[in-house]
Amino acid sequence: MELELRHLRIVLAIAEAGSVTKAAAALGLAQPALTTQLQRIERILGGALFIRDRRGVLPTPLGDLVLARARVLIPALTGLHDEASELITAGGTARYRVGATNGPIVAGLVRRLTDAHPGGPVSIHSSGSENEIARMTLDGRLDYAVLGACATPPSGLPSGLTWQVISIDAVWVLLDERHPLAGRDEVGLGELAGERWITAPGDGCFLECFAAACAREGFSPRTPTEIAASSAFDLVAAGGAIALCQGLVRSAPGVVAVPLSGVPLRWRHLLGWDPEGPAAEQAAEVFGFAVESYLEIVGLRPRYSRWLDGQLSLGVQRSVTLLHGPGRPGSRGRDDPMIA
Repeated sequence: MELELRHLRIVLAIAEAGSVTKAAAALGLAQPALTTQLQRIERILGGALFIRDRRGVLPTPLGDLVLARARVLIPALTGLHDEASELITAGGTARYRVGATNGPIVAGLVRRLTDAHPGGPVSIHSSGSENEIARMTLDGRLDYAVLGACATPPSGLPSGLTWQVISIDAVWVLLDERHPLAGRDEVGLGELAGERWITAPGDGCFLECFAAACAREGFSPRTPTEIAASSAFDLVAAGGAIALCQGLVRSAPGVVAVPLSGVPLRWRHLLGWDPEGPAAEQAAEVFGFAVESYLEIVGLRPRYSRWLDGQLSLGVQRSVTLLHGPGRPGSRGRDDPMIA
């Protein structure tokens, strides 16, 4: 994993707040989630960024170096985004700047937008951070956010965006094809209590949701190791771990995706936008393209398509009303990731 701008924002927020707890509140994250993020950043950089005492946190020499660079890079890149947005807006052309986390439907959505608006700029910004994508959309640096999340709307994100559910899907488990349970039609989560788990990187509430689902099955899981999706398939195929995956997961040599009985975990694909921004005018069209892209992927996954036919609460959510972020009417509770 490489250092990203969102990592610099996190380090700067902690330094300015003077404590991880205060920074978590300012960023709209749970304190354990922010602590995990900080630990991940320190692993990338190879050393501690802060020392902790009873008064809060103080930067180490490495932390001072990172903060000095962050205070230059963050304003510079923000200014570049703003100037680019002004240039596009001045041209009078509709724009479609889509921010997305890990998910299978984005490529089809971008392709449909490009085909429908050959004269309008369509761009994609990828990130493993739900929070970064949401903030960029709220700040006007992106027009639409396409996220995968446990909750509806995603928990811990800044308020102010409108969210619409594209689909709700089951979380399956990816096993080595030689695994004793690989030939089953479905597997109980409790049957996997002793396994080593892996999952895709992210800053959402997945780890909490996964732990809660395991607790309902009567066990405490090993903490999942975060790993890039491309590497996850190889590790599972080698028998080194098992992975939670979307039911839409692509096939790959040496691995088998198996449903979890009772659907203990669900994954939502969400489209978000600023209801007071210009993107709101094209939101219905973008949502329609997102649904088409999802259905296209389902059509390419015959096993999941057949399984989905018997799950009335899953799949495309055409009748779901618009949902607003925390602090606005319409918020709903959580449910649950992961490897695409």
